Amino acid sequence: MATFNRRSKNITEGVARAPNRSMYYGMGYTENDFGKPMIGVANGHSTITPCNSGLQKLADAAVEGLRLAGANPQVFGTPTISDGMSMGTEGMKYSLVSREVIADCVETCVGGQWMDGVVVIGGCDKNMPGGMMGMLRANVPAIYVYGGTILPGHYKGQDLNIVSVFEAVGQFSAGNMSEEDFCQIERRAIPGSGSCGGMYTANTMSSSFEALGMSLPFASTMANVEDPIVAHTQEAARVLVEAVKADLKPRDIVTKKSLENAVAVIMATGGSTNAVLHFLAIAHAAEVPWTIDDFERVRRRTPVLCDLKPSGKYLAIDLHRAGGIPAVMKVLLDAGLLHGDCMTITGKTVAENLADQPPLRADQDVIRPISDPMYAEGHLAILRGNLATEGCVAKITGLKNPVITGPARVFDDEQSALAAIMAGQIKAGDVMVLRYLGPKGGPGMPEMLAPTGALIGQGLGENVGLITDGRFSGGTWGMVVGHVAPEAYAGGLIALVHEGDSITIDAHTLQLELHVDDAEIARRRAEWKRPAPRYVRGVLGKFAKNASSASLGAVLDGFDPESL
Repeated sequence: MATFNRRSKNITEGVARAPNRSMYYGMGYTENDFGKPMIGVANGHSTITPCNSGLQKLADAAVEGLRLAGANPQVFGTPTISDGMSMGTEGMKYSLVSREVIADCVETCVGGQWMDGVVVIGGCDKNMPGGMMGMLRANVPAIYVYGGTILPGHYKGQDLNIVSVFEAVGQFSAGNMSEEDFCQIERRAIPGSGSCGGMYTANTMSSSFEALGMSLPFASTMANVEDPIVAHTQEAARVLVEAVKADLKPRDIVTKKSLENAVAVIMATGGSTNAVLHFLAIAHAAEVPWTIDDFERVRRRTPVLCDLKPSGKYLAIDLHRAGGIPAVMKVLLDAGLLHGDCMTITGKTVAENLADQPPLRADQDVIRPISDPMYAEGHLAILRGNLATEGCVAKITGLKNPVITGPARVFDDEQSALAAIMAGQIKAGDVMVLRYLGPKGGPGMPEMLAPTGALIGQGLGENVGLITDGRFSGGTWGMVVGHVAPEAYAGGLIALVHEGDSITIDAHTLQLELHVDDAEIARRRAEWKRPAPRYVRGVLGKFAKNASSASLGAVLDGFDPESL
């Protein structure tokens, strides 16, 4: 009997065949099934978060689509951590760790079960980069299916989303919001299933995966609760089976040019700072040369075209209704800002996928024409200076003047920083320094949406700086600089900042500088001692021990192969 799938080829001869095939017969397989491709369905469904609570119907649709296309689906699970629920707590330290766990799950199941391909289905922030990293490591034909965005909540004529709640905390604490309004916003912000609604991290990563060529056109901005997403998932399954037949693998698609396309779309849509960290890790998994400076190179040539939250007006579902990511990509392609010859999972190039995309509609203002962008250059600037010799990431959209010099207000944890904001101790002109929150020091680079949301809520987003070796939520905006590297725990200069030191953040000159003379810095360094690790066992202990610098993606397998 001729066999199609890799597992059957591997076990057709020899003593392993009988017990191996017997296990499949126990699941209802017949003789004919061993000539069909075995396709994994990495199902991120859980009731942990609204981002993932609507994924089961998509996993079911993928299974049906695979069977209709003549393949055998094999479903396995991947975990998730809700960033929105864990924000501001010790649980937030597990968020970035979950990216690695998800990548390991996908690689392990695909490799261990010798699958011919894999559909990865995810919703919350780390589902996307984790799934993509696992797909690239396994390097069998693969497609990403995004669980879809959430629809907005509503209160007093205003659209609401998860960031509305964090900003309401600051407004309420400043006495600018009633308790009734605060409670109503809390109750109404999340009306159902789907990932956080602005161009936050989940929608940023899904949009960039579409641009990368690893998801179907229009897949990245659909609403989870609307019917078209189910049929779209079935179509993704069919397309994947065709990719298996053509032996079209992730590393055929994810190249330096396709990474440039993905980053161009991130810039054009005003995406999350987390995309920098995650695409460094994705490039590492793909073994494609890519550095933090490549983001700056693409930023300088790519305008911000979309008026999207957190700093703009609209949500991802509005972008979808205005034409979605294909409409954005068409504008960029026509301007010579995309590589149209990049292959995609459809078996067509980017240019071929966009050939029938109509011009921007005149009745929408979510997506701007290239002649009238929101900003002439991208919004995720890579800053350097004595405080960040390896680089850091500043999100500069929505700011009238992204430059500040002020006294340092130093905090060694997020909770004390938030308490100071809520107590009114942070004033306009201050530069908050939140440290020991990096990949090793946190560990896990927790996000700082609670303090940044509180600053915005108190009206301080434009005139208080905040720098950290941790991360920011995709919902963050303001005078914020994250991913400072080297981190404090590794002895970076951020560890030596004292209360009241003068610090400059300058997104025009791309500088992050501590204004302390070299002799004083040397004196402080001689006195500095690395704190004891916060965790020495379990996944947090393993992450703290093995994570690379944020400037390299905070990956766990970035070691020198010769050291093994």
